[in-house]
Amino acid sequence: MVEKNYITSGRNTIIHKIKKFDLLIINGENPVVIVSHRGIGIYKGEIPAKRSIAKKAYQDVVYIESSEIFGEEKTLLFVQALDGREYKIDYSKIETNNFIRVHQDNYI
Repeated sequence: MVEKNYITSGRNTIIHKIKKFDLLIINGENPVVIVSHRGIGIYKGEIPAKRSIAKKAYQDVVYIESSEIFGEEKTLLFVQALDGREYKIDYSKIETNNFIRVHQDNYI
């Protein structure tokens, strides 16, 4: 079994586990979100074509709509990052400041 750099919890929560790897969250045609140990933001770079290329760049690509994660695109997604915050990603508000917000400041 392959060790994942994240855990899924409930119906729409991803928990970042390993500080060394960044998560690239892909949710359909929406902007790609990067989760690192320093926080969260919109990813502007190129998405690695293969898992091995992503691993060399210390990244892990997470496809939300894959059957092993959630099985469908999500409008609302929660991410618990290693900086101690839980973020809310609201894909219905992509072009606004409310696209990525701090949901809980210290979830631990």
